Amino acid sequence: MLAPREIVQRFLDTKLQVHPDVVSYIREQDDPALIDRILESVPGDALVVSVNHIPGLKKERDGTRFFADPELEIIVGSPGTAGSVAGYEDAIHYFRDRYNKLSAMIRSRTTSMPIEALTTSPHRYRDQECTVIGMAVEVRTTAKGHRLVEIEDPTGTILVLFNKSRDDTFADAERILPDEVLGVKGKLSSDGGLFFAEQLFRPDIPIKHAPYTSDRPGKAVLISDVHVGSDTFLEAAWNRFADWLQDTDASYLLVAGDLVDGIGIYPGQEHELTIKNIYEQYDAFAGMLRDLPSRLKIVLAPGNHDVVRMAEPQPALPPEFTGNFPANCQMVENPCVVSLQGVRVMMYHGRSIDDMIGLIPGASYERPGEIMEEMLKRRLLASTYGMRTPIAAAKMDRLVIDPLPEILHTGHVHICGITKYRGVLGVNTGTWQAQTAFQKQMNINPTPARAVVIDLQTLQPEVLDFS
Repeated sequence: MLAPREIVQRFLDTKLQVHPDVVSYIREQDDPALIDRILESVPGDALVVSVNHIPGLKKERDGTRFFADPELEIIVGSPGTAGSVAGYEDAIHYFRDRYNKLSAMIRSRTTSMPIEALTTSPHRYRDQECTVIGMAVEVRTTAKGHRLVEIEDPTGTILVLFNKSRDDTFADAERILPDEVLGVKGKLSSDGGLFFAEQLFRPDIPIKHAPYTSDRPGKAVLISDVHVGSDTFLEAAWNRFADWLQDTDASYLLVAGDLVDGIGIYPGQEHELTIKNIYEQYDAFAGMLRDLPSRLKIVLAPGNHDVVRMAEPQPALPPEFTGNFPANCQMVENPCVVSLQGVRVMMYHGRSIDDMIGLIPGASYERPGEIMEEMLKRRLLASTYGMRTPIAAAKMDRLVIDPLPEILHTGHVHICGITKYRGVLGVNTGTWQAQTAFQKQMNINPTPARAVVIDLQTLQPEVLDFS
């Protein structure tokens, strides 16, 4: 068991003080690695580490005792960890962190060389097959229909040509997104100005990946996009769902964002609201949660309609809006990773789906499962910076899919979809809102009032329709 002085010193080494309750808890757990997990969850502006910074920890209401919940643990995305963005310097750290994490995944499957080696000594590598790993800086199609991609690593940049006649790689090359990290095997042109691609590697999920399953019974119910306060919120369908929850044996309810419809999200929204005050919207949602069984462990993440910043990662809902929520609710950030009896669920509201549908040929709102597969192949929830998905470029890229979850849970597009890719279950859970005027204009047909039930022992999903 670690001595108190050793524990305190570990925190002092990172210029942090630590509360005595945290020291006592670490000693009781007798897990030295717990210190590292706590340090990862401490926001950058913190001076003292409190029990609130311990991942998965729940405080009792009297504030004098605390306990960890072994059935529900927040691995990534505890409240207060989203951090703030200082400026341009953070963006450099952000993309470097993304490159380092994703290039390491590719490098585990193939050997590679720095781009600088090719560009400074092209005569040494001419006609020699080699592999480089870089981030896609610019992607375009040439006049002859080939795909030209500029990729960059910490040592330099190089232009990569994907020939349209190579059926084995060109289809993948057409789906390259700006700011994703990829590996390319090929050869330099005779003048060293181009790298001719022969094979494309993505970080991807290992082919032999075997998902973890719980060793005891347990069920999780996944939903998203409730949109309380909207005049298209389906109250009758929600009430049927709430009645069903009273009789089910499910242990967990996970909500992936857009809990309420919000205020001022789009022009003219005030004409489509039944509740025009943001505090009252959350109070109405709190009443709905209090009507659910208290045995449920409820995990609530924000979305782009909720009262937090738009930029991802989004902070957890602030206490001034959740004060009336029942005690069995756990706020998390967007995205986050939670462990349910050891089964890891990555919750992400899914704003980037808009961008990916616009950039990937053939992608459609009607098939959200395909977009989740594209996320998993890239190991990125949102790759392209500067589009519809606002990204807070902090020192660490929280949009990288790491650790690898058993379940990827998204929402946002209001269409239920399920996929399974290399052992990871992808679930987009639809909505509790009927078709809006905007969706009608865009010819988007939602699939409302769906809940997806996951058996944690088998990871088998079941879609229930309460419409």
